[in-house]
Amino acid sequence: MSAPSVEAVARDVRAAAARLQGAVLHTPLVACPWLSRELDADVRLKLENVQTTGSFKLRGASHALRCLTPEQRARGVVTASSGNHGLGVACAAKALGVDARVFVPNATADDKVRAIAAYGAVVERHGDDCVHTEAHARRVARDCGQSYISPYNDAAVLAGQGTVALELLQDWPDVELVYVALGGGGLIGGMAAYARVASPNVQFVACSPLASPAMAECVRRGEIFDVPCGETWSDSTAGGVEPGAITFELCRELVDTFVDVDEPAIEGAMRDMLARQHLLVEGAAGVAVAGCRAHEQVRGRRAAIVVCGANLPFDRLRKLLG
Repeated sequence: MSAPSVEAVARDVRAAAARLQGAVLHTPLVACPWLSRELDADVRLKLENVQTTGSFKLRGASHALRCLTPEQRARGVVTASSGNHGLGVACAAKALGVDARVFVPNATADDKVRAIAAYGAVVERHGDDCVHTEAHARRVARDCGQSYISPYNDAAVLAGQGTVALELLQDWPDVELVYVALGGGGLIGGMAAYARVASPNVQFVACSPLASPAMAECVRRGEIFDVPCGETWSDSTAGGVEPGAITFELCRELVDTFVDVDEPAIEGAMRDMLARQHLLVEGAAGVAVAGCRAHEQVRGRRAAIVVCGANLPFDRLRKLLG
C-alpha cells in the first residue's frame, strides 16, 4: 500500500471535516498558564481528551465508517486496537447501526474491554503485541468478507485524525509548534499533512516513550522493522508498526523533530496535568506534555500540545496517585 501524497491527504482532511459535522466534537483549545510560565512560552492545549469517547480516535473511526458503501456497512466491520480506536469504531458503528468486532491484545485493561463492549461491539483478545493483533484481525475480516478498519494504516482514518489540525489552525492560526504523541503515526501524519498545505510554517514534534519508540526508530533507520518495546504509561502508543504502513513515509517527510521521553517524565507530566490543569489524561497525552517540556526550542514560541486522550484505567490511576 503506497502512501498518499500530502496534497491528497489535505484534500481528504477537508472532506472529512464536512462528513464529521455533528458526529464528533470540535474540541476546545485552552491556555496552559503553569506550563507557559515553566517553559517561557505560550502553551495551549488541544483537548481531545473531552472527545465523546475520551480520545481523538473517534474522528478516524467515524470517518472510515462513513466512507463505506451501504453494502459494506451491512456486512459489518472488524478492527484491532489497544483500546481507544476500538472505542471509536464501536461508538461510530453503534451510531450508524453497523455490527463491529474488535480484537484487542491480550494485555488490554479490562476497563477498556468493558467500555468497548458497552457500545455493543463484540470484543475478543488475541496476541501479545498490537502488530500480531492487527494481522489476525485483517485475516478475520478478509475471511468473513468484512471491512477492516485500521487504527492508523488507512487513508480514511488518516483524514479523520487530520481534522484535529484543521480545528487547531482555525482556532489559533499563529501556532508555531505542535506536540503530538507518536504511535502508528495516524494522528501526526494526518495533522502534519493538512498543515503542510494550509500553514506550511507550522512545525510538528513527534513525542515517543523511550520504552516503546517504534515509529520513531523506524524513521531513524529508514525502514519499518521490529522494534523491541517495553511496558510504558503510554499503552495506547505502544507496540510495533504494521508492515507497509502508509503513515511511515508521511512521518519521514513531515515530522520536524522526534523527542523520546522516559517513564518518570511521562508520569510527572500526567500528575502535573491532574494537579495543575485539573485534567485527567492518559499516558499518551503525558508523553506529548513531557515531550514539550524536553524540547529546548519551545522557549519563546507559540506551542500547542494535543491532549490526545483521557482513558486511564482505574488501576493505573491508583498507581499515579500513589
